[in-house]
Amino acid sequence: MKLAFCLFKYFPYGGLQRDFIRIARACKDRGHEIHVYTMRWDGEPEPDFHVHLVKVKAWQNHVRRLSFAKKVKLLLDAEKYDLVIGFNKMPYLDIYYAADVCYQARAREKRNSLYRLLPRYRQQVAFEEAVFAQTNPVEIMVISPNQQTVYMQYYHTEPERFHMMPPGIDKNRIAPPNAMEIRASLRKTYHLSDDHQLLLMVGSGFKTKGVDRTIKALSALPTELKAQCRLFVIGQDDPSRFLRLAKKKGVEEQVFFLGGRPDVRDFMLAADLLVHPAYHENTGTVLLEAMVSGLPVLTVAACGYAHYITDANAGQVLPAPYQQHAFNEMLKKMLSSPDMVVWKQNGLDFSQSADIYSMPEKAAHLIEQIGQKHASALTSRR
Repeated sequence: MKLAFCLFKYFPYGGLQRDFIRIARACKDRGHEIHVYTMRWDGEPEPDFHVHLVKVKAWQNHVRRLSFAKKVKLLLDAEKYDLVIGFNKMPYLDIYYAADVCYQARAREKRNSLYRLLPRYRQQVAFEEAVFAQTNPVEIMVISPNQQTVYMQYYHTEPERFHMMPPGIDKNRIAPPNAMEIRASLRKTYHLSDDHQLLLMVGSGFKTKGVDRTIKALSALPTELKAQCRLFVIGQDDPSRFLRLAKKKGVEEQVFFLGGRPDVRDFMLAADLLVHPAYHENTGTVLLEAMVSGLPVLTVAACGYAHYITDANAGQVLPAPYQQHAFNEMLKKMLSSPDMVVWKQNGLDFSQSADIYSMPEKAAHLIEQIGQKHASALTSRR
């Protein structure tokens, strides 16, 4: 099949982007022709992908996205693809991979009624309706049961259009036999002694991931414990406001922003605790990546995959609603807990038995099934 994949921007370190590249590669490996439409491609070219950069000019995000969708529609019509697969909400899709939370739900829960009068809100909801509204033919790959419920609540989407996907953890995140050597080497590189406690955060979008919450919790630790801690933040975003917060809280010498990078697993092996107090998170793939590398996790119930931490007893999950003082206390208890060894081993055991690696292959199989259904429908109409 000739497949078109659409996403607003590609960069190597975003969760949505990593899911896209792995699904597209799985489709390519099955012999399909891969075309990508995007406004920006950061990173190395992908072998055998046909990447089409769509140039748009606008200051505001929602205006750029509308222009992108209109231009892509003309290009799609000219090329006659078998299927169009989207990783951002937009019109003209055959399949949508639901990596993002429901925008309308968030806007109604977090914003006042005046916000819903803005052009940005109206357009974002229109794009969401183009995917989820009743009678639309778009098939939906969903990675969180909770989000399926929310979308059905707001758009009355037919349940048969949803296709639940398992997590898609890359097996290269699993702790290798020389894990302790990697840990020792990286900690030596960053001048971390055995007494240091390395807290790790991973994810682009520092505000959404709750970096501010972690800095506040770090600053609230008892003096001696706080002095032992270092916080490394890996991800692609502007750290300036969080550096200011760290300085205000008196922990600027203990907080390090390392940018987006390809060696995340090595940092998970070197760290003592993954901290992920996200404000909202459709899934939270990083939670599972930490587990399979043997890194205990502290997270919050707002993350779709938080239940895996509880089910495997691989860390702690702060219940909703979020309270900063409760998070502060939980961080302090975990860093001093003898259960850290238990949580580590439980995560490693989980990595050997759970079905958390097969998403790209199952997504590619579903794309083929939908393609065959479309081809049969086209033949019958003729």
